[in-house]
Amino acid sequence: MDTMDLLTKFARIGVRVKVADRSTRRFRPPARVLSLDVQADRDGEFFEVVSPGGTSSEVAVIDVQPADRHLLLLVREGGEKHKFLCGHDERHWFVAAVPENAPVGTVRQAKEALKPPEVQVAQGRQGLRAEARNRRKNAAYRRQGEWFFLPVPGFTVDEALVLHNEPLRRGNGGKPHWVESCYRTGGETVHVCSRHPNGVTPSQHEKILANNPKAKGWNWQTMRRNPGVYVRGSVRHADHKTIVLHGWHRVLMNTEGQSSAMRNVAFLD
Repeated sequence: MDTMDLLTKFARIGVRVKVADRSTRRFRPPARVLSLDVQADRDGEFFEVVSPGGTSSEVAVIDVQPADRHLLLLVREGGEKHKFLCGHDERHWFVAAVPENAPVGTVRQAKEALKPPEVQVAQGRQGLRAEARNRRKNAAYRRQGEWFFLPVPGFTVDEALVLHNEPLRRGNGGKPHWVESCYRTGGETVHVCSRHPNGVTPSQHEKILANNPKAKGWNWQTMRRNPGVYVRGSVRHADHKTIVLHGWHRVLMNTEGQSSAMRNVAFLD
């Protein structure tokens, strides 16, 4: 790993990077696996690249876009190759794992790869140019963080089934995005708590309670996993500017969850 090259490339997008052999965060990725994180000290936020002793990881920046404050990072380890988009979005720095099946070599391509197919189709239908596709608000969608909101003209729901002040979570324990009005359809019923942020099925939940009486006090919530989700009104998150959606919008999450490299990302939201 060329540490000086990393320092130089990250400095070009206006942020510090620190390379360490041990994470300072309570979350610890699997042993002997390189991890990426966003940390903060009295001088502000910085990227942390943790390469435990004994790893043979190669890390290199393959594209830098200073004006956009983004870069694309390539990591090779154990015969595998992963790419990460590192950049600034609204108020904070972030790192997102790019799906391995996406042939990307630039920041622009990485951004497109992180959009779900439905979003790509919508922006193509609108004939958006490259500059417009990078905006958080355009004719095809609105975006807040990792969530995309596609307008659905004429969509109607049973108002009795509309939920209010509902959280949008991606299952990693990060801070939720709160929506004013939400309608969910389909999906699978799961029980969620801090120890099982991705949720467990009802049968798994019963087994956990039977094996551990203390589990009853884990503040479980019943939720729907992978439902069709539609929202309208305000969408709030501490790290992002509140947006207001007029009319129903379909909710889609970016594609970073499809990347096996997600195990390398410590900071998520």
